Amino acid sequence: MQLQDILYTQGFGTRRVCAGLIQQGLVKVYQADTAEVITDVTTDMEATGLRYQVQGVDWEYHALAYIAFNKPAGTECSQKPSVHPSIYTLLPSPLRLRPQKSAIQGVQAVGRLDQDTTGLLLLSDDGQFIHRMSSPKKHIAKVYEVTTKHPIDDKQVQKLLAGVVLDDDLKPVKAAAALKVSEHHLQLTLTEGKYHQVKRMLAAVGNRVEGLHRSKIGNFELPVDLLPGQWRWLSTLDLEQVQLKA
Repeated sequence: MQLQDILYTQGFGTRRVCAGLIQQGLVKVYQADTAEVITDVTTDMEATGLRYQVQGVDWEYHALAYIAFNKPAGTECSQKPSVHPSIYTLLPSPLRLRPQKSAIQGVQAVGRLDQDTTGLLLLSDDGQFIHRMSSPKKHIAKVYEVTTKHPIDDKQVQKLLAGVVLDDDLKPVKAAAALKVSEHHLQLTLTEGKYHQVKRMLAAVGNRVEGLHRSKIGNFELPVDLLPGQWRWLSTLDLEQVQLKA
């Protein structure tokens, strides 16, 4: 694949823009551990495993993007936020501009977290992966750390496990697991994602959510060194872990 085409698939702009980056000497390609400037836009490269620099920033070729992101509070999982800043403004432009066959560009959030909810969020430009991870039929477990206004008692935990009826759904919604960590800290595991589900479930048992943080998807935990607002690529092993069913 020509170098300009590789850069285009990775979101560095139109082919003309990518050609300009190369011709200006702003692109280096790693051979072993040495980065070599490439100025010929038609240079053929093996894309898989390619490591390169664009304007001094290191990148690695990914045919499809799979990202773990630590969502900070006060951000919205929307390209067109209504009140708070979009999470997408915290991502580098190549992730936002990766070309897709549809009209939508770049990586998209796999499900959404409320503006005041923090923690693990996945993003990808793989439509099948997004659909699979978002489907309640797949029973992918998502673990939430819930801070409650009132003390948690055993009766509330049992109700959450047995199932509670939400105001717009006659079918009871059950937690896959509910662990009382401390008086005001509940670890709640869900396998579906209804609108404001955790908050509504806690309200249904007579409590109130004061803080909400997603710590785990499947068997993949939010890395402790991934700070709020930061992202990282998911490895092959990470992808296997996030897709483990409850």
